[in-house]
Amino acid sequence: MCWSATADLAAGTVITAVGVVCVARTVRARRARDLPVAALPLLLGAHQLVEAAVWNSDGGRSPAATVWAVIALPLLAVWVPLGVLYAAPPAVRRRLWGPAGVGLAIGAALSYTLVTRPVTAEIRGHTVGYGMDVPYAPLLVAGYLFATLGALLLAGDRRLRLLGVVTAAAAAVCAALWRLEFASTWCGFAAVASLLVLGWTGRPEPAVPVPRPA
Repeated sequence: MCWSATADLAAGTVITAVGVVCVARTVRARRARDLPVAALPLLLGAHQLVEAAVWNSDGGRSPAATVWAVIALPLLAVWVPLGVLYAAPPAVRRRLWGPAGVGLAIGAALSYTLVTRPVTAEIRGHTVGYGMDVPYAPLLVAGYLFATLGALLLAGDRRLRLLGVVTAAAAAVCAALWRLEFASTWCGFAAVASLLVLGWTGRPEPAVPVPRPA
């Protein structure tokens, strides 16, 4: 997870396998509304595998760096809040429209940036730094974190809230330790944190009340 091509490859393989299990569990349980969240480890595992390719290309402008940025920025900004909204019970959905709307707006802005401006990667010791000329970066980062972490923290399920807490803590640690390589390192921690989704997909079905005979 970020510190070398081998670490990214190992973490990506494990997280992708976990994602396959999460999706299989969800399909078996016929929880169609849970599929976007269940597939999150699959997406993040693939993301780590893409970063292994960035390492092997020695940075610079490469297709792997562009794919990495597409997944990390606009795709996750939209995927996470909409997935949480779709999986949430009706009583919780109203408070999740805010992160979902912000995620769509941030995703559109970041998509435009990636289409019009190049992405570069630089190997910096045991981390990867990504260069993207993003306008209004502080505002977009704040919106991105509100959309992704906010959706998880506002979710009605305690496991998803725990995922939000763990990922938020990882974001704070990464920001303090590796300011220039924040995005790469945080995505690595987020991928590992998504193991919590495995527990979420294995949760038991809620008990259905049995009517008592009159």
